[in-house]
Amino acid sequence: MHKRQARPETDVDSPVVVERVYDHPTDGDGLRLFVDRLWPRGLRKDAFHFDDWARDLAPSTELRHWYSHDVAAFGEFRERYVSELDSPPGRKAVARVRELAHGRPIVLLTATKDVTHSHAEVLADYLRGQL
Repeated sequence: MHKRQARPETDVDSPVVVERVYDHPTDGDGLRLFVDRLWPRGLRKDAFHFDDWARDLAPSTELRHWYSHDVAAFGEFRERYVSELDSPPGRKAVARVRELAHGRPIVLLTATKDVTHSHAEVLADYLRGQL
């Protein structure tokens, strides 16, 4: 297991933060949502703490394949992913998160290596605007 990295100061007061599944949770983290569509290879389901696996918040399989973590395409990926979140199924998934959170902070968990250019970061920005 990896050591937990400190959260950036800009996110301290935010109701939504992003962490990797390999980070260790602390008390009072809030609602911990695993937001990847696929389970991380080689990781047991009891290897990290999460309250819910919110697959419906992840980008569609088609969008995920199109993006393929190409940083040059991140801007277009962001636009397409936000469009998915604004769709009726996306809005339903976001509403479910609001209900689960009950005003608590939300920790979005992902296995991606480049969190800055990930769907989890886009989702965090989106949720910050919704809460």
